Amino acid sequence: MAENPAQEKTEEPTAKRVKESRDKGQIARSRDLNTMTVLVVAAGGFFFLGAGMIDGLLAIMRDHFVLDRSEVFDESAMLNGTYRAIADGIRALVPFLLLMLFAALVAPLALGGWSFSMQSLAFKSEKLNPIEGMKKIFSVRGLVEMLKALAKFVLLSGALVLLLWHEAGDFLKLGSMSVEAGVAGIGNLLSWSLLLLSATLIFVAAIDVPFQLWDHAKQMRMTRQEIKDEHKETEGSPEVRGRVRTLQREIARRRMMAEVPRADVVVTNPSHYAVALRYDQKTMRAPIVVASGGDLIAAQIRHVAIQYNIPILSAPPLARALFFSTEINHPIPTGLYLAVAQVLAYVFQLRARPRRNRRPVVMDDLPIPDDLRHD
Repeated sequence: MAENPAQEKTEEPTAKRVKESRDKGQIARSRDLNTMTVLVVAAGGFFFLGAGMIDGLLAIMRDHFVLDRSEVFDESAMLNGTYRAIADGIRALVPFLLLMLFAALVAPLALGGWSFSMQSLAFKSEKLNPIEGMKKIFSVRGLVEMLKALAKFVLLSGALVLLLWHEAGDFLKLGSMSVEAGVAGIGNLLSWSLLLLSATLIFVAAIDVPFQLWDHAKQMRMTRQEIKDEHKETEGSPEVRGRVRTLQREIARRRMMAEVPRADVVVTNPSHYAVALRYDQKTMRAPIVVASGGDLIAAQIRHVAIQYNIPILSAPPLARALFFSTEINHPIPTGLYLAVAQVLAYVFQLRARPRRNRRPVVMDDLPIPDDLRHD
């Protein structure tokens, strides 16, 4: 029987899965690319810094391997000479060693970037499981690693045989050369040897890098069920999300109702919609909507307005236009400036001449642009 499609890893990894894997140190890495890069840098370092290192080593041999009779029997002189020889050797090799350290640190960044994770250093009992170890040996990765090992053996052996065959005469001449010439010859042969060996590893790295990228992408793939579980874990169950949205709406409604007492006027439909407006000439460029709602919420807005003696004005076209075109705590559209200005002028007149009658005033002839009408 075919495997359940929901359990097959056919889906691309999510951003959360990629981040978690990176935090665990699970990124694409190619050891062959790192080795090849370090060897290439070493070969280049010998070409450019080899002369300086050879001169430094020759200076050490010339200055510290020739001793007077008095220095041979003087323990302090021998000890000081040894310290100076070590210091001179370090100074001669430091540029090359720094170059190699830089190459060893930068080479892993070429594939996967920088990643440091303590989780990858933690003890994992499954690594001691022999069954899991056998599975890795007989897996596709194990087969590829074996083929790479054979390829490296063949390439390096062939390169070494070719090097010895081509440079056999130079190797044999080293024994008859002076110390200076012999050391220089060894440096030259070592530089070419490293360059040839590193060049052979380029072929292995060219095969290993695509494989590592493919294998990492395969391991990162997820099943449909894993994506569903992750989405549920991240977003929560539908019931929880619904409850959260309900609470958010309730909090927003309470906050909106708390702003109604600060309104200057409440414009109604008269019963289906209610919009509370506030305008401060000193701080506002245009009136803003502090509360808006329909049906039950509209009734609550009217109830609060009555409690705090906020004028209620029935203007059905304006109420519908404000309800459908303006968000809470946003200014009204420019097309409604004239109509709202007439409403506010009426309200300011009421403040100058207070009335005890709280019955809503009807204003259904206000100028409402056609593009803002909602009949």
